[in-house]
Amino acid sequence: MKEIKTVSGSPEAREVVREMMVAFEAFKDANDERVAQIEKKAAADALLEEKVARIDQAVAAAQARLDRLAGEARRPALGEGGEFVASAPEAKAAFDGYLKTGSVAGLEVKAGLSSGASSGGYVVPPETERAIERRLMAVSPMREIASVRTVAGGVFKKPVSTAGVAAGWVAETDARPETDPATLALLEFPAADLYANPAATQALLDDAMVDLDEWLAGEVEDAFAAQETTAFVTGNGVNKPKGFLAYDTVADSAHVWGKVGYVASGGSAGFASSDPVDKLIDLIYAPKAQYRANGRFVMNRKTLSAVRKLKDADGNYVWQPAQRLGEVSSVMGYPVTEIETMPDIAANSLSIAFGDFQRGYLIVDRAGVRVLRDPFTAKPYVLFYTTKRVGGGVQNFDAIKVMKFAAS
Repeated sequence: MKEIKTVSGSPEAREVVREMMVAFEAFKDANDERVAQIEKKAAADALLEEKVARIDQAVAAAQARLDRLAGEARRPALGEGGEFVASAPEAKAAFDGYLKTGSVAGLEVKAGLSSGASSGGYVVPPETERAIERRLMAVSPMREIASVRTVAGGVFKKPVSTAGVAAGWVAETDARPETDPATLALLEFPAADLYANPAATQALLDDAMVDLDEWLAGEVEDAFAAQETTAFVTGNGVNKPKGFLAYDTVADSAHVWGKVGYVASGGSAGFASSDPVDKLIDLIYAPKAQYRANGRFVMNRKTLSAVRKLKDADGNYVWQPAQRLGEVSSVMGYPVTEIETMPDIAANSLSIAFGDFQRGYLIVDRAGVRVLRDPFTAKPYVLFYTTKRVGGGVQNFDAIKVMKFAAS
């Protein structure tokens, strides 16, 4: 938090916030004029529509710049703050030697389970593994909002109670009949291989000024984050995590455990033509009270652009911009996480999610990151086949709800 406060006072951060607030005020004025024209003439002037869209893009761009600055503030340097457990000097030296020259002396082998063992590699030092994990936490939107657990096995099994233990009131001398036990379900979260294959020249590897641990962590973070985010949202669970949108859905009024409840938007491929905000309110109140305290919206930027035009019954815009670095924009007082892999608004799309994602979605990291040095495939470049094992899925089907863009 110390670094974020320092950056939040920077001239760049203050300028971005100022630009966004100015753009949002201009957006509200232009959109109010657009709405007035629609109410008066059933359609808005094409030039005005273009103006609103242009200002909306400016607001979104300013928010993206603010998010980028916040991400850079959160991204750790290797060994930052003494939070990483240091390897023994000989282990660090052995790993550096492997990256530079391919020497395997002193490295722990992690052979693959396949017959060819082609996915084998060597375990990175603890500080490098933790640098990769913390960098992923900083750039992966799902890792910021979901629960993350590191496990030793390939499959994490979690028993959950789908119906609590029955209880009752009795007088002092009344009999105590046996109550019904809790109903348990066993959730399994298998970890699948996630890989990246960064390349380096031998000159880079020989450069004494280059921290190879830091270089490797930086090279794989974006590749891992992009693949993970897609899987956590829409992954089918086959050799990858299962995304929260990949589960069967059911109208929230008929919600059952194992399915994700949805609230209809009221329009066949968009929001309802009248009182569209009412459906957002229904979505907010679909989860039980204990999940609303830490609730947040999840959607992509195109959907957020549509939401940005909505007003509540008092004429106030339901979207509000971030006020400073480290904060996010909000809808009706709840924070918004932008995830680009969320679907665009279309017929029957699940384009908005709401709930307590920390209690609703679990990310499982198998301990250990492996690196396999390959100087042959892409000569004169040296490839570093880097793998980590990741799983994920919904752990509480009461905590996450979605909006289905349909009439009912």
